[in-house]
Amino acid sequence: MFAARSYRNIPALPLLFVLLGAMWGTSFVAIELGLPYFPPVLFASLRYYLAGAIILGYAALTVDRWYPETRGDLLVTGLAGGFMIAGHHAFLYVGQQHVPGAIASIVVSLSPILTAVFASLVVAEERLTPLRMVGLLFGLLGVVVIADPSATTAADANLLGLGLVFLSAVSFAAGSVLTQPFETRLPARSTQAWAMLVGAALLHAVSAGRNETIAAVDWTPAALASLGYLTIVSGVLAFTLYFELLDTVGPAELNLVGYLEPVVATLLSWALLGHLVETSTVVGFVAIFVGFALVKRRALVDFALSTARRTRV
Repeated sequence: MFAARSYRNIPALPLLFVLLGAMWGTSFVAIELGLPYFPPVLFASLRYYLAGAIILGYAALTVDRWYPETRGDLLVTGLAGGFMIAGHHAFLYVGQQHVPGAIASIVVSLSPILTAVFASLVVAEERLTPLRMVGLLFGLLGVVVIADPSATTAADANLLGLGLVFLSAVSFAAGSVLTQPFETRLPARSTQAWAMLVGAALLHAVSAGRNETIAAVDWTPAALASLGYLTIVSGVLAFTLYFELLDTVGPAELNLVGYLEPVVATLLSWALLGHLVETSTVVGFVAIFVGFALVKRRALVDFALSTARRTRV
């Protein structure tokens, strides 16, 4: 796969950062292309059954501990699977039935802001300062601008879709915060694999409750291509690269990859599907990024300084 030491201090690091953003950014368009062929929640479940099984097999071959043993291991994998996989993707896939992938990617980019705000309610050191409140308001304003509720052409279905995608961002942020207090010695690959499999099982249960069945899947080449891309590229390869970059640059800097995803999703959505970018969408994205910059200003400064140091090496 990837070896962190081989690119720790070379110019390839920014390229790998962009590559990760591209892998995850294209996933929103791949979901949009696959949804006509799959019941939405079952689609997400199949993706994570496959990706989780592959990553778990890789973890079993490469790490010392590949299965949960302690109470902390079980809590972290359960919470991550429930909120960051099942909750996040159930809302996202159903929401993307009503809004384009590019719009969904912008709304999901609100997650780091929500994570910081939720953390302030749980972690004493992460108190909610006035500046962070302003950042949250900018982020929410961006979502409102994208929704454009004053527009006469805004359909109720689009607003429903935006609301569901917003809930997917909330679920992901909540999972990020809820897993923090628990200690686990389970390697990141193993944790992610089990979280995927737990999330896939929960998604499967939800899909059954929605009367979604495998018989409803239209197994066309396009359906297989979408599922395969989401499983292998946006799932296995992207998460493997994520783990290596996480060891290299740390979580604060890696959060910035979330702001490459909407750019990639928007460009691909335009190229493949002909979706034009509304001015309100661009303004909304800028507002969300400003909100992130206010909430994560220290991380941005650290990122700029570390990038400058690596450039000089």
